[in-house]
Amino acid sequence: MNPPEEDRDRPRPPAGPPAIARWCAAQGWPVHPLAPGRKTPAGNCRACQENRHPPAGCPCVPAGRWCHGFHAATTDRGRIAAWWGANPAFGVGVACGPAGLVVIDVDAHPAPVPARDRILPGIPIHERVDLTGLATGFHTLALLAALRGAPDPAQDTGTLRVRTPSGGLHVWYRTDRARPFLCSVGSAPGTGRALAWQVDVRASGGYIIAPGIRTADGVYTPVGDRRSPAPLPGWLAGELIRTGHLDDSGRPGAPGPAVPAAPVAPPRARQAVIRAGGGRDAAARALDGVLAEVAACAAVPEGAGFSGKLNTAAYTAGGLVAAGHLARAEAERLLTETAAQARPGQERRCAQIIRSGMDAGARRPLHIGGRA
Repeated sequence: MNPPEEDRDRPRPPAGPPAIARWCAAQGWPVHPLAPGRKTPAGNCRACQENRHPPAGCPCVPAGRWCHGFHAATTDRGRIAAWWGANPAFGVGVACGPAGLVVIDVDAHPAPVPARDRILPGIPIHERVDLTGLATGFHTLALLAALRGAPDPAQDTGTLRVRTPSGGLHVWYRTDRARPFLCSVGSAPGTGRALAWQVDVRASGGYIIAPGIRTADGVYTPVGDRRSPAPLPGWLAGELIRTGHLDDSGRPGAPGPAVPAAPVAPPRARQAVIRAGGGRDAAARALDGVLAEVAACAAVPEGAGFSGKLNTAAYTAGGLVAAGHLARAEAERLLTETAAQARPGQERRCAQIIRSGMDAGARRPLHIGGRA
C-alpha cells in the first residue's frame, strides 16, 4: 500500500530526542521534556518541588522553564533548543490539547476481565455474546467498533499509529481545538469517564509520548507509512461525547456544552422501530448507527462529511420505511431533529438531503440481512 499523497513529501520523524522535538514542533504540536528513559515529565525545579502550587500561577512556565510537564509545552524553537541542548537525553512529550490531538491508547496488559457492564461503559453486552478470548484493549476496541458498524481504529492505516514497547498501540487523530475532548483511563471503568476497558484516551489535559522516542522499555515505533493524524472519525467522536469526554467546563475559551442527545444509540430510534411493529433489534441498530454518525458531526464543525452522512442516514431510513420497519413520519422527524442538533440553522438544506435520500432508499427496501 502506498503512503497517502499528503504524507509522501512529509518529512519522517528523525532520530534522537532533540531532532524529534523539533520535528513535532514543526507539525504544530507543543512539546515538553520527559525524564531520560522514562514516560514521566522531567522534574520540576527545586522551588516547585518544595512548594506545591497550581501550574497556572507558577513563574517558571512564562520564564521558559520546563516545570509542570505538559503545561510548559511549546513550539518555540529557541526554548526547545535550550531544553534539549541542556539535556539531549530528555524524552519528548506532546501536549495533546494545544496540539488538537486525540490519541486512543490501546493497552495489552495482563489483567482480569471485568464484568460485562464494565467492558464498554454504558453499553450492555448480552450474555449470548461470546467473550471467550477477550483479554486486551485491542479486543474491546474492536468490539466497540463492530457494535457500531465501524472500522477498528487499531487497523486504521489512514492515520498515524505508534506501537508501544509493552505491545499496545497509540492511534493518533486530529480534532477541532475549539471543542476539545478530555483524557480518561479506560482500564478502570466506573471511576469516571471511560471509553472501553484497557483503552485510554489522551487528549486535553494530558500528553502522549512522541513517535521514535526510546524509554527503558523500548522504542515507540510508528506503524506503516502514515506519519500524520487523520481527522477523528465521526462515530468515534460520538462515542467520546456519549462517554463524557467532551469538555463543557464553560471556562473562558472553552467550548460550549456537549451535544445534549446521546449520539450513538438514540433511544427514540429504537422506540420508533418498535412502534412500527418491527421490534427488531437489528433494524434499530441500523438506524441508531447512521443517526450516530450524523449527531457526531456536532463535534466537528467543518470537514466531517455531514452531507454525506445525513444522506446515508436518510437512505437507510427510507429502506427501513419501505420494508415496514419504520413509519415515514417518524423517520423524517428523527432525521430532522438529529440534523438540527448537528448543524443548527441549516434546516432547508437538511430537509432537501433528507427528502432525496429517503426517496432513493425507498426504492430499495432494507430487509434485515440485506437489501431487496
